[in-house]
Amino acid sequence: TDDALGAVDPHAGHDHAAAAPTAAEATSMQLSEQGRKNVGLRLMTIELQAFDRTIGVPAMVQQRPGRTELKVAAPMTGVVTRVYPIRGEAVEPGQRLFDLRLTHEDLVNTQSGFLEIVEQLDVIKREVARLEEVTSSGAIAGKRLLERQYEQQQAEARLRAQQQALILHGLTQQQVDEIETTRRLLQRVTVFAPQPAEAPSSAANPSPLQVSEIAVALGEHVTAGTLLCVIADHAMLYIEGQSFEGDSGELNDAASAGAPVTALIEANGNGPHTVTGLKILYVENQVDPTSRALRFYVRLPNELVRDQSTQDGHRFVSWRFKPGQRVQLRVPVEQWQDRIVRPIDAVVQEGVDWFVFQQNGDHF
Repeated sequence: TDDALGAVDPHAGHDHAAAAPTAAEATSMQLSEQGRKNVGLRLMTIELQAFDRTIGVPAMVQQRPGRTELKVAAPMTGVVTRVYPIRGEAVEPGQRLFDLRLTHEDLVNTQSGFLEIVEQLDVIKREVARLEEVTSSGAIAGKRLLERQYEQQQAEARLRAQQQALILHGLTQQQVDEIETTRRLLQRVTVFAPQPAEAPSSAANPSPLQVSEIAVALGEHVTAGTLLCVIADHAMLYIEGQSFEGDSGELNDAASAGAPVTALIEANGNGPHTVTGLKILYVENQVDPTSRALRFYVRLPNELVRDQSTQDGHRFVSWRFKPGQRVQLRVPVEQWQDRIVRPIDAVVQEGVDWFVFQQNGDHF
């Protein structure tokens, strides 16, 4: 009961059977305890509080340019010998995607030259060690040792140059070191899922990526830079709002103040999904010349609603929010103090009349 609003019992002091119903009685109803449960009635006390006046802006969930889609290209020329994921599968950063058998003649020759210098350097080092021993005993002059040391320095310089040439061909430092250690040419390379630009490499539970497109087939010959697949990162999306040109001042004020924005996102006929506490990221500095709309963007953290693996080891996920979903944004632009604020569901419209029900005992 809210006595501050002057609630009275319209049924007190008269006989229902004898008197005609008054206007107050016509808009009064009585609910039993079971009736309250049936309609899912929730009561609340209305108090004076601050009210944020908002503007409603149509919007849409969008991908983040340069962030949502990650294109994976072939690091070097070769033949695709294995495709690990299938389309739609979820993968994590660092997971295997493709195996390539290297066929580029220049890369093979560069590896061969690198191994040849490694072997020559081993021979020179052994000779230098032998000459150091005999020179210290005075058996031969130190000039010969000095010549061999110069030769060693030249070989080490050529080796460093060959290492950089291999890295420019697309090999990693780890792969170059492996060639030097095993003394075997690198015959194949594995392509791994990339790390999203904004995700820390040390994250304990990285958000799953999703293979949205596979652009090559098993046995296909690819050159360096050929698109292998496209991977989508839906852990964070944008909401693109389109407001009127005249709202630019209020939008910039809301962005500067960090005002909480509410998003009502369509949910396939089940009513909108409400997300609160969002912030305006930025407002564009140009107006669309055709629609005269001013676009602004809000970050939308996503959440997983399905994460399952099949018997053959493929993992599939579904996100709650998807690019293309329609949104209604409520942006606070002004605050009124000491107002009577009611939930929208507490106001009932019937024809041209609007009703707010107030409790008085078992009557409303």
